[in-house]
Amino acid sequence: MIKRAWVLAVLFVSATSALGQVEAAAEGGSAPFSVGGSISFFNASYQSNYVGGFGTYVDWSPFLAGDLGVEGVARWMNIGGSHGFNEYNYMAGPRYRFRAGEKIQPFAKFLVGAGEIKFPYGLAHGGYFAYAPGGGAEIVLNEHWRFRAEYEFQFWPDAVGIPGVHTDPVRPNGVTIGFTYRLFRSNRDLM
Repeated sequence: MIKRAWVLAVLFVSATSALGQVEAAAEGGSAPFSVGGSISFFNASYQSNYVGGFGTYVDWSPFLAGDLGVEGVARWMNIGGSHGFNEYNYMAGPRYRFRAGEKIQPFAKFLVGAGEIKFPYGLAHGGYFAYAPGGGAEIVLNEHWRFRAEYEFQFWPDAVGIPGVHTDPVRPNGVTIGFTYRLFRSNRDLM
């Protein structure tokens, strides 16, 4: 019985001393996670249609001190298309942020996902595989807020257009501007 008491006492004392640490873990930062809203203006690459609309994006950057991450984008461009023409994008992929200075942070990205078109007059509706290289920059406004501007060029290799009507390959491209709110910051952002 006394041996058990000693063993328990030794385990208790060693476990209590293990709780001590040099620096609090909460001061180390976490993987940056950001959300944002945007406005886009695109050349739809279909019979001179230019469309605009609203979108949202998320950015999670757990690698390389917050510089390498994953971005997801959703856009609903249904403003300005002729006779009911609409275009939607749902994409995700890697994004790399370059450090150009404290306030300006350029980035490059490569997204993969789905593009969706609603053709004029309700003639057809289609969803297609799409990929999109792009790039832009974020301007740091304060600890949490950033202004973002970017350009994206999309490729829709399987988009055939309206059956029976000759169309060129669909390659939408355009600009997006918006604001980003950073929920978490990286160790590098805290320096």
